[in-house]
Amino acid sequence: MAEHEHEHEHRRLERTRSTSRSFMGFGRAIGVFTSGGDSQGMNAAVRAVVRMGMTCGAKVFLIHEGYQGMVDGGENIKEAAWDSVSGILQLGGTVIGSARCKDFRQREGRLKAACNLVTHGITNICAIGGDGSLTGANLFREEWPSLLEELVQNDKITKEQQIKHSHLNIVGLVGSIDNDFCGTDMTIGADSALHRIVDCVDAISTTAVSHQRAFVLEVMGRHCGYLALVTGLACGADWIFIPEHPPGDDWEEKMCQRLNNARMWGNRLNVIIVSEGAIDCHGKPITSQQVKDAICRKLDIDTRITVLGHVQRGGSPSAFDRILGTRMGAEAVLALLEATPDTPAYVVSLDGNQAVRVPLMECVKKTQEVQKAMDNLDFDRAAKLRGRTFQGNLEIYKKLGAMSKAQSDSCKSSNPFNIAVMNVGAPAAGMNAAVRSAVRTCLYNGYNALAVHNGYEGLANDMVEEFCWTNVSHWESLGGSNLGTKRTLPSQCGIDKIAEVIKKRKIHGIICIGGFEAYQGAIELEEARSTFVDLHIPIVLLAATISNNVPGSDMSIGCDTGLNAVCETCDRIKMSASGTKRRTFVLETMGGYCGYLATMSGLAAGADAAYIFEEKFTIKDLQMNINHLRNKMRGRIQRGLVLRNEKANENFSTDFIHRLYSEEGKNVFDCRVNVLGHMQQGGVPSPFDRNYATKSAAKAAFWTMEKIANGNTDGVVKCTGHNTVCLLGMKRRQMVFQPVHDLKEETDFKHRIPNTQWWMQLRPLLRIMAHYSDDTAVYETEIV
Repeated sequence: MAEHEHEHEHRRLERTRSTSRSFMGFGRAIGVFTSGGDSQGMNAAVRAVVRMGMTCGAKVFLIHEGYQGMVDGGENIKEAAWDSVSGILQLGGTVIGSARCKDFRQREGRLKAACNLVTHGITNICAIGGDGSLTGANLFREEWPSLLEELVQNDKITKEQQIKHSHLNIVGLVGSIDNDFCGTDMTIGADSALHRIVDCVDAISTTAVSHQRAFVLEVMGRHCGYLALVTGLACGADWIFIPEHPPGDDWEEKMCQRLNNARMWGNRLNVIIVSEGAIDCHGKPITSQQVKDAICRKLDIDTRITVLGHVQRGGSPSAFDRILGTRMGAEAVLALLEATPDTPAYVVSLDGNQAVRVPLMECVKKTQEVQKAMDNLDFDRAAKLRGRTFQGNLEIYKKLGAMSKAQSDSCKSSNPFNIAVMNVGAPAAGMNAAVRSAVRTCLYNGYNALAVHNGYEGLANDMVEEFCWTNVSHWESLGGSNLGTKRTLPSQCGIDKIAEVIKKRKIHGIICIGGFEAYQGAIELEEARSTFVDLHIPIVLLAATISNNVPGSDMSIGCDTGLNAVCETCDRIKMSASGTKRRTFVLETMGGYCGYLATMSGLAAGADAAYIFEEKFTIKDLQMNINHLRNKMRGRIQRGLVLRNEKANENFSTDFIHRLYSEEGKNVFDCRVNVLGHMQQGGVPSPFDRNYATKSAAKAAFWTMEKIANGNTDGVVKCTGHNTVCLLGMKRRQMVFQPVHDLKEETDFKHRIPNTQWWMQLRPLLRIMAHYSDDTAVYETEIV
């Protein structure tokens, strides 16, 4: 995707300012449909297409039952109103239906579909589905002129209609739980499917431990192993089977040896994840039954099979899929309305944290090349074609799977080098998964792993313990911080004491997992190097905080779990309001001065407003929002949701906003307030946070070991450069090690936030989806 020029998403949204957006789609009509297998998040995309289209002045038509509805016409094609898509954001599946359509595969069927579209004046189509559905849409577009010509000849449409509707624009959104479409980092529905799978694995693990069983879990993925791969990483599976990385002829022996080793190290269960499309190195299928039979035959372990099936498609979409569907749907409308007859059919993809447009058929051809590569048994090429995200997951799995240096139950090593792992700051879901990954990566490679309890304060007080393999068993699914974590900075607990413990314990490297305090502490330790030579060791930070306020990383471990917690609470609160009409809820979220949680949960839950510190607001803004809600309550949807970040404004507190809304909304709506508090920090980590933590910690451990090796002279490690105290963070497209020294210029230390934050560009979308129709409907943003 790098070869294509993609503008920043907020720049495209800026084009829809109230002075021009109502004319952008004037006289034009957009049709949106879902096709193929359903996936969670499709409704969010449909909602966004309808509301962005109407905001731009276009008519939007809902085409029910996919291509079949397009062919049949009639009541299957209905013009949407703003309220037509209210209350669907949190629903799984697709409310407009999806169906396989044999008729559309024939030209006669496509003729009927074209006639129905022309009758409604629709020349812009947003297709939501898999590669087959999108390929069909592109064929329809290419045939459009000849279809219209034939319709004129058959007197189905007039010559004037043919001229007026001479060109069909197509934009695709990929909805698939398999995440099997090349050209996008994530497809709509994949994250939600992972939520279902990981929940099942967690539930099964408890019963497996009780009876010391092995469980073989079969997940979807007929041609793509993404779900199995990420589940394996997120749940600490002992073995996975995926089509892109098939095992050799001796897979039964190697798998059983791995399972037996895990038992010897103290595990009471084994988990094996099998993709439904799993094959061996010769391309022959590997079934769950084969895996079970091998385990029973070679190890005599009580083994059960669980086929998860369509439960993976069901349930409410995750916060990620709601936001992804919303962003892609909005971008699709802009792409359609900006299209010309020379514009190719596009698919809206996720590239890092940007929604971008990529030529559809390039992605389709690349996706088809994957299957060709696997048919030719060229599995390395198949994995490469899957894209950066898939490759990164596979590389970490291969490295962890290839390591076999763990020595025994105690995991003692003859290697003299020790790497310490610690948590700092407030607890965040995923911290334990990161510690587990870091400890085991160190042990696998022959390094000693030291666990530091209670952060920098614990390090200063020598609360250090040597960890072995079994110390971190099953930590990947646990929330909070098992090591304990405190906000105390090195300067507060004594840098001299920390240096003394580092010398005493012979610590040669530190992996620090935490929030803003971890970042500040690392800066203090680096600045103290000139005084304390024992601090001349590599130090790497992993951002872990629900606030997502650490400079140098677009995402922090724990923020996805926190976001889902807020989103689920919003869903329940909105549900409670369904029985009590005309009620507005004011919710306070955590985050300190960072408005990430309030903004993103507002976008995912369909909030009417989200007040944050980074975007200043006045009493006039509050009054305008109240007027907006008063007008809304007179319509069909009689409930409101307002979010406020805990430090959005020192004067306009949550209580003040509640009282103001209550007073000004009298006789129209009443108001309730909820402070969500520490429930946002609790709960088991989401699949994203587990996977992100596992990959990040493994990368951090490899980096630390490399720095130790490079800085080692006769057993003494000396690292003094700025590049030896780094933060490992996600920056748009990749994971990057950044010196904390360089990040200081990017930091607002007073408010503990980065100077610039990528998610601010999504603020306009929150306002647009809430139906604000004045000049403030889109906040002013800097065009980059």
